[in-house]
Amino acid sequence: MGNLIRVLTRDIDNNAGNFFLDFENAQPSESETAMWEKVNQVLTEAQVILEDLQTYRGAGEEIRQAIQHPNAEAVQEKAWSAVVPLVAKLKTFYEFSQKLESSLQCLLDVLTSSSSTPTQHLESKQALARQFAHILHFTLRFDELKMTNPAIQNDFSYYRRTISRMRINNLSSDSGSEVNNELANRMSLFYANATPMLKTLSDATSKFVSDNPDVPIENTTDCLSTMACVCKVMLETPEYRSRFTSEETVLFCLRVMVGVIILYDHVHPAGAFVKTSNIDLLFTNKQPPPLSPRRYTTKHLNDETTSKQIKSMLQPN
Repeated sequence: MGNLIRVLTRDIDNNAGNFFLDFENAQPSESETAMWEKVNQVLTEAQVILEDLQTYRGAGEEIRQAIQHPNAEAVQEKAWSAVVPLVAKLKTFYEFSQKLESSLQCLLDVLTSSSSTPTQHLESKQALARQFAHILHFTLRFDELKMTNPAIQNDFSYYRRTISRMRINNLSSDSGSEVNNELANRMSLFYANATPMLKTLSDATSKFVSDNPDVPIENTTDCLSTMACVCKVMLETPEYRSRFTSEETVLFCLRVMVGVIILYDHVHPAGAFVKTSNIDLLFTNKQPPPLSPRRYTTKHLNDETTSKQIKSMLQPN
């Protein structure tokens, strides 16, 4: 799988990122423990979120029956009873994205401080770097699952139409957990995006940069490009790769690389796809679709400054 993706950085000859980052077992130091525990609570919940999303089946049949039999009260009630708990899950997913955003910004605050170089931060604060990577891995897994499940938007659209009709007719929803208009609008925007979690993290990273003008933007972009470099080096260095205890760590590294490249593309003024960026991407045509940045929320991929070679390589199969 090491041939699937190749990321080169200008810093690699200077040994930036040329170290083993223990994504499997890195533990926090005493000074990192408080933040690590705070973020770990979010990452623990992330596993539950993924499990719930993987088992999300939707209420497609109930909704179809309700649309076909608009005057059958029992059919309408059955559809409503099926949709309400699903919307409660969608609300939980959306609210979790805000927790993830907060955790990402907390980690960026530590990993981009001017007290050390990006390489020094990532190498000395491996437990926090590991959590940063796990946030990205979760994000891409969530979005991969969401993209292949049209029931999510169908269920929420039906819910909003039904709520609107009930309000017009002065009927009570009796759901006990009705999503108010403001929240429903935010959720609609969230789920309308092809990759909602990655969009959330991209916006959060951009906001982190704008909210911290005292932190040079290079601190953030260098942190991201160095993380990509670390993953690349570990995948291509037999000594490092042999230390992985699970083959899943290979896919983990690939997902993290895609995630940091997308974040870099949003934060860096020129993006990730120009020749002068700290990240020069060369993807082969054998790259599996779930790992292609083309499928995610890039900002500069279609710019005129992006070479035809890169655009051609990232075209979906």
